[in-house]
Amino acid sequence: MQAKLQEQLSPADAEVILGRLPERIRTALIARAAEIEYPIEAVVEMAIASFLDTEALGFADCKPGRGQ
Repeated sequence: MQAKLQEQLSPADAEVILGRLPERIRTALIARAAEIEYPIEAVVEMAIASFLDTEALGFADCKPGRGQ
């Protein structure tokens, strides 16, 4: 069975990730999502993508090492 590639983080996956983060980081991401009125999965995705590539808006444009 082949895994399906996703270019965006699903809401369920975002919740799993949030559940594994330290409380202060989880709280900050949730607050940021509310502040900019974005779904939490988009904010989690943007946070990870921007850590890997400062020029990326999300996973689809993430090219690790490019933005450093």
